Amino acid sequence: MTVSSSVLSLSVALLVFVGNGKHTSAGRGPADPAEVRITVLYDAFGKDSAMQKDWGYAALVEYGGKQILFDTGNNPDILAQNAKARKIDFSKLDFVVMSHRHGDHMGGLAYVLSVNAKVPIYAPKEGFGVYGADLPNTFYRKDPSLPSEQRYYNGTPPEIMRFGSAWPGANFRLVDKNTEIAPNIHLVTLVSEKPGTLELRELSLVINTSEGLVMVVGCSHPGIDRIVESATAINPRIHFIAGGFHLVVAPDPDIEKIVTGLHDRFKVEYVAPGHCTGEPAFTAIKNAFGDHYIYAGLGTTLTATPVKDYR
Repeated sequence: MTVSSSVLSLSVALLVFVGNGKHTSAGRGPADPAEVRITVLYDAFGKDSAMQKDWGYAALVEYGGKQILFDTGNNPDILAQNAKARKIDFSKLDFVVMSHRHGDHMGGLAYVLSVNAKVPIYAPKEGFGVYGADLPNTFYRKDPSLPSEQRYYNGTPPEIMRFGSAWPGANFRLVDKNTEIAPNIHLVTLVSEKPGTLELRELSLVINTSEGLVMVVGCSHPGIDRIVESATAINPRIHFIAGGFHLVVAPDPDIEKIVTGLHDRFKVEYVAPGHCTGEPAFTAIKNAFGDHYIYAGLGTTLTATPVKDYR
């Protein structure tokens, strides 16, 4: 990408993401320049005394004029307090992304719905998930020899069987494959293959910019390495990753393997770990990435910028 010397000088202080690079979505003209901002609204560590720490994760992502809430933390009252401390109005959200069905990521959804009842909510599609589901009636075996009173729906089930969610009336949009939900804004979906979270589907938010991908991850249960690898189909350059890497109970060799992969194999430029990444992993990532490690405690606003002016 060719830039003038004045723009190059400015970019030392601030990395501006321009949506008209090589990897913009096919069939679209150049996008307007847009700055990505990520504000951490829920986590168990941080400096902001006006915000309450708790185990869980939520972040407000601003990009291209859109406001996206990624996850909703563990407790609706704490989420409400933290949003108000940062003067964030959830009634203005364009949509919500729920990464997965664990309580420390979805517990605050009741507060979001209380102020924005019809906001579109992208969530993982699972067979009988808490966000709702639908299945063709062919999913179960049938026995026509039974009398009608012993048959489901008297033997004539609906073609599509729909199942309720824990939040009746919410505007869920269920996702089971990688999807572009707005220009340059993608959801990457993977299923965990690990004991304890086997078959858990998880969504990650991926924004394609001319500087590379900006990724926000919830807990990375399928593996942060697998999530990054899947995202490289959108753009092989990974500019910035924020969120939980799920290394909180991992032994040192496993942490080292993941950190080395992010740094050496995927050549991630900046990393802002939080939530379930774990304290030993914070140290390992900081040692590996140096000044490309970005502190991401509760209340911090991240602009994918390697400055130490944290807010």
